[in-house]
Formats: sequence, structure tokens, C-alpha cells
Amino acid sequence: MSWFNYYGLIAVAIILIPNLIIAIVDKGSFANRYNNKAIIALEQIGRYGCMLFMVFNVPYTYFNFWFDSGLIAYLIVNGTLLALYILGWIIFRNGQSATIMLWLSIVPTLLFLFSGIMLLSIPLIIFSIIFGIGHITISYKNRQSR
Repeated sequence: MSWFNYYGLIAVAIILIPNLIIAIVDKGSFANRYNNKAIIALEQIGRYGCMLFMVFNVPYTYFNFWFDSGLIAYLIVNGTLLALYILGWIIFRNGQSATIMLWLSIVPTLLFLFSGIMLLSIPLIIFSIIFGIGHITISYKNRQSR
């Protein structure tokens, strides 16, 4: 894989589409009730770092697929995780249970982390861990405050 990851760009776009639709249709449905500035900053740093390093492979920070058929495994697992994420959004429209809220934060974290491991992308692995800590914590705390 070259410095530009088309598959990563597609994955990021698929993750963003339901978020954009909800932001346009239901403007008030995602008010953040958890106001820990450090966790919110971690989430944002992790989010943008993940998106950046899903699309761009910086030389000497990633080492590409580490086994034969790595691309096939990458596409199958990421495709499955993206399908599960979209399914979570479909289910989410019918309610806001803790399970669904966590689903919508854990699945993208797994997608970013898996992608980083498959590509041996050190920045993507680091940012996915940062994102996971922030995003899962915020989702859990927001659900608790309802």
C-alpha cells in the first residue's frame, strides 16, 4: 500500500455518513452531557489522528501488511466492522440504550485499532487507543447521565 490508503478513506467516509445525517436531521440529539475537558480533548485528538492515519501512511511509521493475504483480511474485517457500525446506527434510531451507545463507540475503535495493527502503523495504533479511551468513556458517561 502506498502513502495514500483509498480503503481507509472509504472506511472513514462510511463512518462519517451516519454522523453527518444525524447532525443535520437531529441537531440536538447528541448534546454532550459529560464535561471532562481532558477526556474530550483525548477523544478529539484520537479521532482526528485516526482519520488522518487511516488515509495517509507516513513513511517510516507504518510497515504495511505483515502476512500474505493481509489486504484480504483487512478488507473483510473492516467491511464487517463497518457493516456492524451501520447496523448499530439503524438500531440506534429506535432507541438509545447503553448497549447501542457503547456499540457505536467500540466498533469504530476496533476498526481503527485493527487497521493500525494490520498495517503496522504505529501512529494509527497510538491514536486508536487514545480515541478508544476518550470515545468509550464519553459514550458511557453520557449514557449514565440520562
